[in-house]
Amino acid sequence: MVGGGQGAFIGAVHRMAIRLDGQAEVVAGAFASTPERSLDSARELGLSSDRSYSTWQEMLVAERGLGPSERLDAIVIVTPNHTHFEIASAFVDAGFNVLCDKPLVTRVEDALTLSALVARRGVRFAVSYNYSGYPMVREMRSIIADGQLGTIRKVIAEYHQGWLSTDLAAAGDKQASWRGDPALAGAGALGDIATHAEQLVVFTTGLTIESLAADLRSVVPGRQVDDDALIRLRFIGGATGYLSVSQVCVGEENGLTLRVFGEHGTLVWAQEHPNQLRHARGDGSVMIRSRGDSASGPAARSATRLPPGHPEGFIEAFANIYQGFFAAIRGQPDAVFPSIADGVRGVRFVERALTSARHDGGWMSFE
Repeated sequence: MVGGGQGAFIGAVHRMAIRLDGQAEVVAGAFASTPERSLDSARELGLSSDRSYSTWQEMLVAERGLGPSERLDAIVIVTPNHTHFEIASAFVDAGFNVLCDKPLVTRVEDALTLSALVARRGVRFAVSYNYSGYPMVREMRSIIADGQLGTIRKVIAEYHQGWLSTDLAAAGDKQASWRGDPALAGAGALGDIATHAEQLVVFTTGLTIESLAADLRSVVPGRQVDDDALIRLRFIGGATGYLSVSQVCVGEENGLTLRVFGEHGTLVWAQEHPNQLRHARGDGSVMIRSRGDSASGPAARSATRLPPGHPEGFIEAFANIYQGFFAAIRGQPDAVFPSIADGVRGVRFVERALTSARHDGGWMSFE
């Protein structure tokens, strides 16, 4: 693991997800931007001293020098956005499989360069769009692919948080500070949460974005990146949609909701109630599908660990992303996980939205 040391929420989440199914464990790392904090983090995690590294560069040199049966199987990158390209490129070029936090990088050019490098080196590369790991999201995808909704007409994704409704960066909050710096984050709510919503829309519906128009705002005075956005979407084939994302909605925690409207029915899923999927049909009937019930299809069942009535949540969904990634590393051809292509598309989505906002919200071709 690179990053994710002392006090890092997302690093701890990754480690829990990695361990959940007993398929892998974190055995090495460079966990912080300073050697002292990196080594302190490694000691807290109980790692052996010979695989506790001061820097990621030191880890790269040491692990690259080991034999195939000894070297690391994969690298997990959980550092701020602006560092992703350099770190991921170096490990991919050395032949390591990589899972990287989203957004993949901060520039489309870097995303394309990294994607080409992944193809040349033949490694597995995943991006941590973890919400696509929920069983009922997998069920949603299967229902749509099966044609039960008919032609998709409209898609609405909302992702509302309230944790940045005040100037936390000015108060010294580390997470708010780097996320509010355009040089480090690239974008604000757009890169932090809108990319999750975009990936979820494409993953579940199979639709391809044709063009978009974005209205971005910085609501909190002095903030240099967007904290509130509305992105209108047009899809190839005629469907339309929008993403409403914000980190300044007081009282909202992690309100990610997806609605897909088709000619024969509607599906609704909410991340804060992840074990249920609402399926409204054209005949007026409504079915509430529950995770683990007898109506669930193979995709949802394979992402489920517990019997009905025993809630599964965030960590389990994250672990499903790792489960697919590990299966791909073992050579399983049909493994399901967010790939480098999803990461590239997410970076393109951010870039097109920023460009649209600079042109008064005008429509931008996605390709």
